Amino acid sequence: MNAKLNFASPSSTLTVATAALATVIAIGILWAVVTLFQSRGAPMELLAAAERACAEHAYQSERVACMNEWLAASQPRTIARR
Repeated sequence: MNAKLNFASPSSTLTVATAALATVIAIGILWAVVTLFQSRGAPMELLAAAERACAEHAYQSERVACMNEWLAASQPRTIARR
């Protein structure tokens, strides 16, 4: 009962293919996260500036309303031309 386990070593082609697949998956996940962050709402620097501008409000509802007003005022206004 002296059995030895004989594991076959994986070929280098399989290792390279696995590493390439892992790289593609990682880049895909990173791209999806970046796209979601860029497509949702105001940039973080504007949100941080609005939060600093409205820090004197004690209640969360007042602070959120102030931040929304501040963000709306900071957006450029374009007027449609005929």
